[in-house]
Amino acid sequence: MAYSVRFVNPQEHYRRLKPEIDAAIIGCLTRGDLVYRGELRAFESHLAEFVGTRYAVGVKSGYHALHFALLAAGIGLGDEVITVAHTFVASVSAIVHCGATPVLVDIGADYNMDPAKVEAAMTPRTRAIMVVHLNGRMCDMAAIGAIAGRHGLLLVEDAAQALGATFDGRRAGSFGIGCFSFYPFKILGGFGDGGAVTTSDARIAQAISRIRFNGEDRETGEYHFHGYSALLDNVQAAVLDVKLAHVPAWIAHRRAIAQLYHERLTDIPGLRLPPIDGPRQTDVFQNYVVRTTERDQLREHLKTLGVETLVHWARPMWAHPALGLADPGLSDTARLCREVISLPMSAETTEADVAATADAIRAWFLSPVSVA
Repeated sequence: MAYSVRFVNPQEHYRRLKPEIDAAIIGCLTRGDLVYRGELRAFESHLAEFVGTRYAVGVKSGYHALHFALLAAGIGLGDEVITVAHTFVASVSAIVHCGATPVLVDIGADYNMDPAKVEAAMTPRTRAIMVVHLNGRMCDMAAIGAIAGRHGLLLVEDAAQALGATFDGRRAGSFGIGCFSFYPFKILGGFGDGGAVTTSDARIAQAISRIRFNGEDRETGEYHFHGYSALLDNVQAAVLDVKLAHVPAWIAHRRAIAQLYHERLTDIPGLRLPPIDGPRQTDVFQNYVVRTTERDQLREHLKTLGVETLVHWARPMWAHPALGLADPGLSDTARLCREVISLPMSAETTEADVAATADAIRAWFLSPVSVA
């Protein structure tokens, strides 16, 4: 169906950047710069500077970033990696494909990993903690970093939804091995899939640079192991480098849109809003997520009014039998899956979009027919 308020608007996004993007793409095609050329190296340098690390390595997707980060750090068969249960399946798939075992822990009040649950999930086989900075909000990196330090554990940041978010003034991806996605509808998205790993560890950066290109060191031509074909395409890197310069403005816009939602949706009985920032966090609002026990009815109501929404995710991962995950009995995660709904949020979302969405939500909740 045609929505009057779209969750994202890729056509408008392209229209606003068309001259810059077209010039970047045409330049690559005219020069024949398609694979591992200057545009990729420039983007990697600029991304590392933005995040606050020494290195960034471009790969094919956010999943590849996670998988390669674990491989480069030596995670493998018999190891356990603690991660949060409320996340996209790729976070867990990356652990499984290393031969390691994912150990799922429950969420806290901000829908991110609850630091208080981490140590109870540890065993002698625990080698790493993979945090997920969900919806544009960073985890409590002071608490989780302290746990990782005490136990000598690798710290991996799934920062796919949190480019530009900060904790204690440091950006996501600068605390451990940072993993980013450039899926088209992320804050920084390409015209196809893409990802990157950020790190200040030269050994990790070198290993991932080789893993992504069939195990080859591109400078020497030496093959160091059997790797993968997962290099970030040069044309995508050129587009991403253009867009990276706009990310601060896009983040400011998202934060303003989130504030408008907050102002218009506050004090509605039965509707829970996300936190805005915190004493140590600055959020970037990849998603603006509200929750209600009447989620499915509300979503259908908004659809009838032309407001597009998404649900991340309607069932917890362990409810998908093919994934082979045991039910960890995480009640908060299970409840959250039944209640969350993501409202329209992008660099192109307008005040009018917010008004239409919020007015529809407020009218539905305050109408007697909504309570059934």
